[in-house]
Amino acid sequence: MIKNGLLLGLFALCCTGLVALVNALTYDTIAMQEQKQLTETLTQVIPHELHDNALFEQCILVHSPELLGSKKALPAYLAYKNQQPVAIAIEAIAPDGYNGEIKLIIGVDNSSQVLGVRTLSHQETPGLGDKIDLRKSDWVTHFSGLFFKDNTDLWKVKKDGGQFDQFTGATITPRAYVNAVSKALTFVKQNRKVLYQSHVKCEDNHE
Repeated sequence: MIKNGLLLGLFALCCTGLVALVNALTYDTIAMQEQKQLTETLTQVIPHELHDNALFEQCILVHSPELLGSKKALPAYLAYKNQQPVAIAIEAIAPDGYNGEIKLIIGVDNSSQVLGVRTLSHQETPGLGDKIDLRKSDWVTHFSGLFFKDNTDLWKVKKDGGQFDQFTGATITPRAYVNAVSKALTFVKQNRKVLYQSHVKCEDNHE
């Protein structure tokens, strides 16, 4: 019994060491891939021709549970052109998706025009709610070019009197999504000047 226990313990120790070694060897590669994916997503919500800075390097943390859908601080990325602020890409959470939270990112310029919206993660039903994913549908592209001014009543699905299509057999997901986009845009509109002056950098948070 003692011998078997020692062998089992040694095996577990070796496995733990191997996992730690693999993690250490792949850490830099994973970090590079994550940065590449982030850069590609940011380019989709703030086109590269609109700014001349590296967006992922100009990251700040913002906090608004009511408007951004999360108790935790979320990242926002500031776009500059000739050292002048031109747009913001901000992450938000739709907490009331059909199968849980939906994480998204919205790009908006200083005239409150939406430059792009993309889904970062979700658990919505395949074939129904997953149409928020650009790989499944172009639905998220319909936000691009719209202005968020004083017409917040239009920022709903058509079933609720708004301008956005709901999905056949799945209204909860697009309703939650549009609501999250609308709230995030409200946050930016109310805090744009403060956001550009923020000194709370993402790298200062190590949660």
